[in-house]
Amino acid sequence: MTFMWIIAGLGNPGSKYDKTRHNVGFKVIDRLSDKYGIVLEEKDSYLLGKGTIEGRQAVLVKPLTFMNRSGAAVAKVLRKFSGSPGSLIVVHDELDLDAGVMKLKKTGASGGHKGVESIIEAVGTRDFLRIRVGIGRDRETPSDVYVLSSFRPHEKSIIRDAIINAADAVASVVGNGIDKSMTRYNRTSKERRLPGDL
Repeated sequence: MTFMWIIAGLGNPGSKYDKTRHNVGFKVIDRLSDKYGIVLEEKDSYLLGKGTIEGRQAVLVKPLTFMNRSGAAVAKVLRKFSGSPGSLIVVHDELDLDAGVMKLKKTGASGGHKGVESIIEAVGTRDFLRIRVGIGRDRETPSDVYVLSSFRPHEKSIIRDAIINAADAVASVVGNGIDKSMTRYNRTSKERRLPGDL
């Protein structure tokens, strides 16, 4: 089987959730789709597009199940196109990072993220790369309510830049490898501001 990168962005389907904090992963997939001309088409329980990123074969995936059931779709695509969790990159929102901060993580527990938890369960391992996009926390709002809220006006440009940054990080992993990309992108500051749309 030819090696293919599987890049899954997590979110909830439907216009109701489109601009919520929980859908940052979907937005990164949209950015990659636009930048590399990879058309997403509806298949079974996910949107999928095949193409090349930085000269390497890649599959973009947006599960159409709700967040806590993301694993079934991701595992299905992984089995079909790769078989190796080492080829999987999962992009998701992260409560434990300030809004706009982006971090790469090689492995580990779900950290309470229901989508990541579902993937670990379905794939049978924690050993896949995550690109975590910070959405911050509101200590006065329950997490399950907060993740389904929209970004505040002053956060929109920060998150827009983080989405672009996360898409660039995906391309870097595909083209340059995980270790080099982690060294380059795992910073605590909100850097590399670029224009773009949510």
